[in-house]
Amino acid sequence: MSPSMEDHLRAIPSQLIALGPGQYLFQRDDPITAIHVVQQGAVDLIRHQEDGSLLVLQKAGPGAIVAEASLYSEHYHCDALAAQAARLTSYAKSDIRLHLRKSPDFAEAWARHLARELQRARLHAEILSIRTVAKRLDAWMGWHDGPMPSRGDWKAIASEIGVSPEALYREMARRRRSVSPSSTQDKRSVGS
Repeated sequence: MSPSMEDHLRAIPSQLIALGPGQYLFQRDDPITAIHVVQQGAVDLIRHQEDGSLLVLQKAGPGAIVAEASLYSEHYHCDALAAQAARLTSYAKSDIRLHLRKSPDFAEAWARHLARELQRARLHAEILSIRTVAKRLDAWMGWHDGPMPSRGDWKAIASEIGVSPEALYREMARRRRSVSPSSTQDKRSVGS
């Protein structure tokens, strides 16, 4: 979140919320009365699929606004679940909307924030439209400017890119085998 957004939010009354791992911040169809900003920990915005799998719509870490588009809705369209212990600042929806009407600077900061989130959402949709697990993982890694994700993150990444954990595990194993110089040498020495 930008410093200007933080400055504007400081001017709005708030309350702190603490969540334990696996605890819901809200659930689908709950009425929307507040907007939440993650201070510590992580909250995942998730949607349950017909096949029972979860699709992660947003991974909200420190500084992230959870489900900011909900400011313009009456009920939530998904669930927000603490991925780990989390502390959030909660602002009344009515106070945020009032401040947007009264402060052109806040309205502009909010619009910039929404534009960045829209760009992220479009990239996420693009990743989900890719047909193979390998190419989805490549796109995810490109988006995050990072090396191979650590093993502890694989299940979360699988849900974020819309594949089964098992499919991602197979792809990660394939990549490890193709990169490992010792496995190539072992195969050559066995065949000699």
